[in-house]
Amino acid sequence: MSRAAEPPERDVSGLRPYLLTSGRAQPVDQSLEIEAQVATSTHGARSPQGLTFEHRDIVELCRTTMSVAEIAALLRLHIGVARVLVADLAALGYVVVRRPAAAIDQDLSMIERVIRGLEAIR
Repeated sequence: MSRAAEPPERDVSGLRPYLLTSGRAQPVDQSLEIEAQVATSTHGARSPQGLTFEHRDIVELCRTTMSVAEIAALLRLHIGVARVLVADLAALGYVVVRRPAAAIDQDLSMIERVIRGLEAIR
């Protein structure tokens, strides 16, 4: 098959976002910030077998602590989908979410660092 006839490579999952979240647009924890840090819990590290692919990917990825925004970028998920999935996992005890201590909307340097970090992983 020639290179021109191959379909273009997709950067984002072809699945509709609402299929991954069972139709939900808002996370269980509606205040879950995109900069919140997520880490796999002991329970998550021991028993991710019964999870869906997307949930399992998040549990595996968060063995190294990262933000909700980083999870979305690395797994090529819509940020809203990532928030719903992370909140579900936190409610079930598979991940631990650490909320930002400072009021993020008041800290311009933090916002700039988040933007630079997101641009760096593109």
